[in-house]
Amino acid sequence: MIYLYKLGTPLFWRGDCAMAISYKKLWKLLIDKDMKKKDLQRVAGISSASITKLGKNENVNTEILQKICTALECDISDIMELVLDDKTN
Repeated sequence: MIYLYKLGTPLFWRGDCAMAISYKKLWKLLIDKDMKKKDLQRVAGISSASITKLGKNENVNTEILQKICTALECDISDIMELVLDDKTN
């Protein structure tokens, strides 16, 4: 697997397809739990800068992801996934 970085977002190559990290699952989980981003920031003890990075699908420290999973009582696969990156062409 080859790692490339484009505007701060990691792209993972799988064969001839570029993969990118998506946090859409996190935002859907917040909706299901009737929470706002500010609520997540407070309960997880993370900064507004981290919330902004997540909103832009940018890199965040694994400690941030761990805090989110602990606060929401979920697994990492419940808040993020690798998706095909359609912006590489």
